[in-house]
Amino acid sequence: MKRILSVIAVCIMAALLISLAGCSAAPVKEDLATADEQTHEQTYAERLQSCKKQIEAVTDFKPDVVLVLGTGLGDFADTLDVKAKISYKDIDGWPNSTAPKHAGNLIFAEYNGLKLAVMQGRVHYYEGYSMQEVVLPLRVLHLLGADTVILTNAVGSMNPEFKVGDFVCVNDQIASFVPSPLVGENDEALGERFVGMTDAFDQDMQDTVLKLGQDKNIPVHSGVFLQVTGPQFETPAEIRMYRSLGADTVGMSTGAEVIAARHMGMKVCDINAVSNMAAGMEEEEFTQEQIEENMTHSAANFKVLINGLLDSLAEQSD
Repeated sequence: MKRILSVIAVCIMAALLISLAGCSAAPVKEDLATADEQTHEQTYAERLQSCKKQIEAVTDFKPDVVLVLGTGLGDFADTLDVKAKISYKDIDGWPNSTAPKHAGNLIFAEYNGLKLAVMQGRVHYYEGYSMQEVVLPLRVLHLLGADTVILTNAVGSMNPEFKVGDFVCVNDQIASFVPSPLVGENDEALGERFVGMTDAFDQDMQDTVLKLGQDKNIPVHSGVFLQVTGPQFETPAEIRMYRSLGADTVGMSTGAEVIAARHMGMKVCDINAVSNMAAGMEEEEFTQEQIEENMTHSAANFKVLINGLLDSLAEQSD
């Protein structure tokens, strides 16, 4: 009798295990079906094309030159003949600017017949974007037709001869302290896998800006720019190290953009506006508010330099 009961118990247990196994198997099939039905995630190339098509749905404007307006310089766009204006937020897939004094607008405008795509503010690596996202706007604007880019930014001066209010036309850069935007699979449609950076900055545009400084009595220097990630400002020890490497100015943008631009074969001009002396160069610590105020004072001279450079480019395009 005990043996019969034992056999019955084993049979009941086996039946329960089979039933439980059947119940657990059903959700697995459902999960697999759900995975198959998931929305296709865009590749980087598809994201570029999507942003391009969204812009083309708003305007058929084809830019020749991209002008990226850095901290405190966004008002320059108000002086242009604007043809179309799009908020970064209205372009799905376009990174939105969260930095102070960066309006986050894409403006298409004309200047003496020159067609401009003006970025009223940029995005930075420190905002949490990847370097590929940081350079995405520039890549899209190149796909729309632009073959030249003028970059601007606020920088700290590590060169005691460069003072607040001065400008520096970049002749070389050090971008080894930030990730390269070219890391990852290369898109041959954008550029070659390995990119030379020996002549990254267009000499003709440099000469134009330096001559404008002389003619208009605006302090404009030639120098080496170094990009850091931020958002913290540099320590005095870091500044001493950067100076020993040969850098004149330091900032949290443009270096990666230069790399991406050269990857696409674009001509590049980078104009630093000195907003502060770097850490350890003066006794008192500077603040973001002081930087923004100093950039406001530099705006008038900045407009003179940019207008003169754009005049030169317009003459060459005739």
